[in-house]
Amino acid sequence: MKKNSTSIVITFFIVGILFWVFYSMIPQNISNNQALSEFSTKRVLKTIEKIAQKPHYVGSENHEEVVEYIVSEIEKMGLKASIQEEASFYDGVGTQPKNIFVRIPGSGSDKDLMLLAHYDSAPHSYSHGATDDASGVATILEGIRVFLHNKTPHKNDIVVLFSDAEELGLNGAALFAKKYSKIQEVGLILNFEARGSSGSSFMLMESNSGNQRMINDFVNANPKFPVSNSLMYSIYKMLPNDTDLTAFRKIRNIQGFNFANIDSHFNYHTQQDNFENTDEASLAHKAGYLMPLMKHFSNFDLKMLTSSRENVYCNTPFGFINYSFDYIFPMLILAVILFLVLIFTGIKRKLIIAKEIFKGFIPLFLGIILAGGLTFLGWKLLLVLYPQYNDIPQGFTYNGHDYMMAFVFFSLSICFLMYNRLKVENSMSHFIGPLLFWMVINLGVAFKLQGASFFILPVFSGLAMLAVYIFTLKNYWFLNIILALPTLILVVPFIHLFPIGLGLKIMFGSAILVVLCFTLLLPLFGNYIDKEKWAVLFGVFVLFFVIKAHLNSDYSNTNKKPNSLVYFFDHDKNKSYFATYDLKIDEWTSQFLTKNPKKATEINKALPYSKYNSGFSFMTDAPNQNLKKSEVAFYTDTLVYSEKLKKNMRWIQLEVTPSFGQTINRYDFFIDKKVDIYNVAYFDSDDYRTNYSKYERTENQFFRSYPVNDRPINFKFEVDPNEKFDLGILESSFDLLNNLETSKSKRSDYMMPKPFVINDARMLKQTFRIEKYDKN
Repeated sequence: MKKNSTSIVITFFIVGILFWVFYSMIPQNISNNQALSEFSTKRVLKTIEKIAQKPHYVGSENHEEVVEYIVSEIEKMGLKASIQEEASFYDGVGTQPKNIFVRIPGSGSDKDLMLLAHYDSAPHSYSHGATDDASGVATILEGIRVFLHNKTPHKNDIVVLFSDAEELGLNGAALFAKKYSKIQEVGLILNFEARGSSGSSFMLMESNSGNQRMINDFVNANPKFPVSNSLMYSIYKMLPNDTDLTAFRKIRNIQGFNFANIDSHFNYHTQQDNFENTDEASLAHKAGYLMPLMKHFSNFDLKMLTSSRENVYCNTPFGFINYSFDYIFPMLILAVILFLVLIFTGIKRKLIIAKEIFKGFIPLFLGIILAGGLTFLGWKLLLVLYPQYNDIPQGFTYNGHDYMMAFVFFSLSICFLMYNRLKVENSMSHFIGPLLFWMVINLGVAFKLQGASFFILPVFSGLAMLAVYIFTLKNYWFLNIILALPTLILVVPFIHLFPIGLGLKIMFGSAILVVLCFTLLLPLFGNYIDKEKWAVLFGVFVLFFVIKAHLNSDYSNTNKKPNSLVYFFDHDKNKSYFATYDLKIDEWTSQFLTKNPKKATEINKALPYSKYNSGFSFMTDAPNQNLKKSEVAFYTDTLVYSEKLKKNMRWIQLEVTPSFGQTINRYDFFIDKKVDIYNVAYFDSDDYRTNYSKYERTENQFFRSYPVNDRPINFKFEVDPNEKFDLGILESSFDLLNNLETSKSKRSDYMMPKPFVINDARMLKQTFRIEKYDKN
């Protein structure tokens, strides 16, 4: 076969393999079977549509309607739903969640299986909570219905928990973990979540011990389309990410599995998390986990899941790769030995030339620098050319997939140019550098990020390519395609996953990974003739996706522009402002902020922590709306003796009451970080920090609270009696749009409230002075 034809055939095979890899990561054929004995995504969609009709965050009007609906669906199955409702304080957040749970008795065991999803939607941004997390609730309801209809035998009791206040601070899960009478019997949790509105559902486990037995039995349960790997697990453990399962792990040391789709991140916590944007394939993927895992673990001895050992694992289209951490260093040592033997043999046979080995490092490092550096700068330039991209706090634009493809092809074009313009001929000598570089990567992985140790498998395939050439004197392209499978299956998906999971700012990492994959497949790509023509072809693809991204760069009724507006009243100064978090004033916010607002430095100090560190950008003076501050009163103020600190401490109990007729949806409390605070309690619900351990907090933040039914806030804490300080209080009512001129209150159809910040709210700041303790 001619080389130019070979290049086309190789490309065809690579594209086909990659299509197969991504095709196998999510169900493609969604059954319309409505039989009661089968799981039906159509029925799941109907449930989601019912739950996600309107926002239903804690304290909202629709919250109770969703509770009643879920309870009615449980009762339709002949089960009795229970309600757990009381004050909960967890990790600096207080509220009164309303958990819904039901226990399905098994034939007899010591441990229970829990199915978990939260039903509340995110506040502040008019999110309907369709995927986050009506999809999880609906999936579990349908799964339980099928399970009961088929009279599936099970030994373990199954506890179904639809938790509340997850979006506020995991309060419902924390309450259940602390107060549920049979919580010690729960042995495993399956938690269904979402961080976007489409895509594959990834499995991420949570455990305070090793993962070996959990992952082995996950594989034994044979879930459909499992998507997970130990690199994601290792990164997840290092990041400050939380789900309801996190609360159970921290409070009760209960381990479990999270399942969450993460694509279309731009819809997360926004008005566009609605029924219309629900992805049926993602729902089917959740079902592909739930049904086999529920059947397996409801009959499994859950006491046997604890382990001190860790496993490396990764999904492939062939099955789940899964082996012990004990093999990491032996495999690395074996790879090094094979590498040295092959180099020695190749040099001895004059098939590998030392001078050419060093020459092979040039395109490798130039490719990494150019592809990674230009992609990094390219994204920075795009943010300048399209400033509207900065409006999206999630860091993933509506046309983000087009940019991902553009920079992937850009990196491939650079790779072909490097091996063409530098006149580097395709000898296996030039393959030594990439192999050595990959082994150095695996050495670092073995010490610092063991979950990524499956990256040694592509190295072995590269060594096999080298061995075939050295011992046969030929480069068999078809055999090399087979040997390229580990790289294409195990590494290439991360080129797509990194920006999806971490945002478009990380595309430079994907560009570098393209170069590393290209050089690891050099025995294939090195055989391409007319490399410059391939570089030009990939450049055409770059141009196509850049143009496509440009044509989809504007906002629309389906891809809405996030914007923000708040009314801020500083009661201490008796001054009112309109303020925004937006970097640019648009046609709606300009009605309130004018076209030349001032910087919002003056009021930014009053803001609480934001997930994306968002502060007010602009503000302008506003007319006084006569907001009345909440009343703060001492409920208790006395001394208690601390055995641990060996001194008297001042025990303060305060009650904060909203002014008559004023609904407060959120309170943020601030005390100077120099003041040491101990033994915080919200109502009668003690925080998990006890025994006079100091209350840890971020900067001056004390805690935040989401009241329910205008109930006064009651909290206790202890400080040194000689401390005098200010208690800063920021009150937020999510009713701004109802208190604006009708002609100005409605956003354009292509706009929506910005997520992750207090938005569409009237805010009041006040200061309550607490003097030194006076026993009189």
